[in-house]
Amino acid sequence: MAPDKKAAAESASEKSVVNLSSFYGQKAGMTRIFDEQGNHIPVTVIKLIPNHISQVKTKEKDGYNAYQVAYYEKREKLVPQPMVGHLKKAQITPVYTLLSELRMDKVDPAALGGKLGYESFKPSAYVDVAGTTKGKGYQGVMKRFNFAGGPAAHGSMFHRRPGSIGNRATPARVFKLKKLPGHMGDLEQTVQNLMVVEVNLDKGYMLIKGSVPGSKNGFVRISKAIKKARE
Repeated sequence: MAPDKKAAAESASEKSVVNLSSFYGQKAGMTRIFDEQGNHIPVTVIKLIPNHISQVKTKEKDGYNAYQVAYYEKREKLVPQPMVGHLKKAQITPVYTLLSELRMDKVDPAALGGKLGYESFKPSAYVDVAGTTKGKGYQGVMKRFNFAGGPAAHGSMFHRRPGSIGNRATPARVFKLKKLPGHMGDLEQTVQNLMVVEVNLDKGYMLIKGSVPGSKNGFVRISKAIKKARE
């Protein structure tokens, strides 16, 4: 490649990198590391997957400002054709299958097709991690709400039941939000103020101290900590 063309390609690649306050990663699991003092640190391993801006939404056209981010790469034949056409319209070469939005105060239309960078996420920085918790199915009150339960002896007829929930003739109904058996887990949850321990761009992973919502191989949104930024 000629020097002029090589320099132009490098400058174009630099312009295509967009640094935002959030990105999407994939939870690879948990492990532990030891610091220089020998302290044991439990960490969650986040796989740094590619994120591209597939659409720029503006307040004038869409009513709000946001970047639509595409991630989770697959083979083209496994992705619906409308999604493939949507990505080609944004001049995105990889084929992704998931889309999410990041609300912003201001957006730049020139960022369309750009790849999200990780330069703003350094070790010792604090982040908020959002994901979908593990689904536990239909559970009783002891597992769902940590009820103590009744006597375990024979004949008590009250072992793992919730107990009385009635209100007699007045108001003759069960109040809303009463703790009863039901579906547990599979909810959107955010854990705040987690510290970034390590960012390895060469191997494509990030270590975050502590646990984050979701199961292995699940997708999480990593954002700069809101509360720590205000301090």
